[in-house]
Amino acid sequence: MTAPIRFPRFFVTSPAPCPYLPGRSERKVFTELRGESADELNEALGRIGFRRSQTVAYRPSCLDCQACVSVRVVATEFRPSSSQKRTIKANDDLITSECRPWATEEQYELLRRYLSARHPGGGMAEMDESDFADMVEHTPVSSYVVEYREPGVGAEPGRLVGACLTDVQGDGLSMIYSFYDPEIEDRAGLGNYIILDHIRRAAGSGLPYVYLGYWVEGSDRMQYKVRYRPLERLTRGGWERMPEAEQKRLITRATAPRRRQDGEPMPSKDGSHLEYKLAD
Repeated sequence: MTAPIRFPRFFVTSPAPCPYLPGRSERKVFTELRGESADELNEALGRIGFRRSQTVAYRPSCLDCQACVSVRVVATEFRPSSSQKRTIKANDDLITSECRPWATEEQYELLRRYLSARHPGGGMAEMDESDFADMVEHTPVSSYVVEYREPGVGAEPGRLVGACLTDVQGDGLSMIYSFYDPEIEDRAGLGNYIILDHIRRAAGSGLPYVYLGYWVEGSDRMQYKVRYRPLERLTRGGWERMPEAEQKRLITRATAPRRRQDGEPMPSKDGSHLEYKLAD
């Protein structure tokens, strides 16, 4: 696919410890998104496996590893499983709003609770309110924040329990980063519900795909992405649908109890706060 703009300049980061697979290193190739054609460039790059972080589009470019695989849900063909139907039913009372990409204190406090409970050792753990504002507001493309609130009382809005920074592309929705309240015991599956809601939004708008970022086989934190069917992954030959038998096997593995050594840090969620430095 050819982007309808002048070919951008690409750069490569210096090697750094891999946030997904212990003992490995990672590199990223990246370019800047700017100008009137930022949306077109972001969409063209998204179709070949790039992700956006603020004004930068990046993708893994590791010398000896291809574990990071771009995946997307075929929203127009999606049919929820029994457990996904239960998740929808448990959370379908939430009030959702598409908000302009403007960071709020309420969103930031929710993010802090989420990171503290789910990613205490991740790359975003030290993010302050200014960093969060940069992540949400520094966007050169069509974006919004979807907020998920419990029903309010009268004219008062309900409690914010989830949010997702989302890019709107010509062929789908790209979920840049989602977070939610991990301490609500009577509202299970909020993270899954946010994905399910995006699939519903995309299909309702006639958009064929929901881009979930990178699936990393061997990284426990990334296995939730295989639960959404049908799923397509990016290969050297282009986007290919994951065979049903293989996806069933991966779902069975993903839903099995996870094991980890005490004190071992969990890998960061993709879409984390990124810093780019040119390799020597």
